Amino acid sequence: MTLDLPFEGKIALITGSGRGIGRAIALEFARLGADIVVNFFRNSAPARETMAGIQALGRQAWAIKANIGEIDHLNRLFDELEKQAGGLDFLICNAASGYNRPVMSQKPKGWDWTMNINARSVLFAAQRAAPLMKLRGGGAIVSVSSPGAARVLPDYVLVGASKAALEAVTRYLAIELAGFNIVVNAVSPGLVLTDALKHFDVVLKEANLVEKALSLTPAGRLVTPEDIAGVVAFLCSPGGSMIRGQTILIDGGYTLPIQGVDWGAIPGGEKQQDGSGTNQDDPGRRTV
Repeated sequence: MTLDLPFEGKIALITGSGRGIGRAIALEFARLGADIVVNFFRNSAPARETMAGIQALGRQAWAIKANIGEIDHLNRLFDELEKQAGGLDFLICNAASGYNRPVMSQKPKGWDWTMNINARSVLFAAQRAAPLMKLRGGGAIVSVSSPGAARVLPDYVLVGASKAALEAVTRYLAIELAGFNIVVNAVSPGLVLTDALKHFDVVLKEANLVEKALSLTPAGRLVTPEDIAGVVAFLCSPGGSMIRGQTILIDGGYTLPIQGVDWGAIPGGEKQQDGSGTNQDDPGRRTV
């Protein structure tokens, strides 16, 4: 391990790493020196592209097909990982799926599918990962959640519930695996421009949704997959070792402002408030 390659000699498994956020995490870990196990389910072509990017950085890469929502597939994934990679230091639970429908249109099949992939897999992947990490002196587990775990988004009831479960599992794992020197956390990205957005009807139906989200983001831009990858890497580094069981929100400040407040009317102190909370430019208007 060197300062330039802090993850050198480490092995990372990133589920759902063929594209989007998962691919960005895989490439970031490879840039930091880790060898990568790429997981995919349906389409092998994006996984091969991710592998090529990893290998171009001089790292080893393996691709293993598995539907992590199925216990047999999950066990097969870890069996193959042990055979091919020989160990594990970092587990990144990124793969996700779900039935995006209103509450009254949901079915039991959709509930089971969504919960099994998004939440159940985290628990049982951790069960397989922990002994491998223990053999190597410890490790880190980071799962990818969503603001929908705590906030209400259109047609998001199943995914939101599954992400809330994921965050709860994260807290329990953080406590129970601490004795193995395994650090467990989650990240919660805001709106990220990936192919996954195409599966949301609200994105297809509402014109200028991305532009609206951008205008409401204090950071002045939307979150990128590379932003997520950087935070995930930090949580797996020594610098993140005292962060335990937390869900780190990465949204450029989008969820901070209170809805309905005209923040544009009070930019940078140009319109000041007196101590009473009355806007001095409009004495009849109360500001928050």
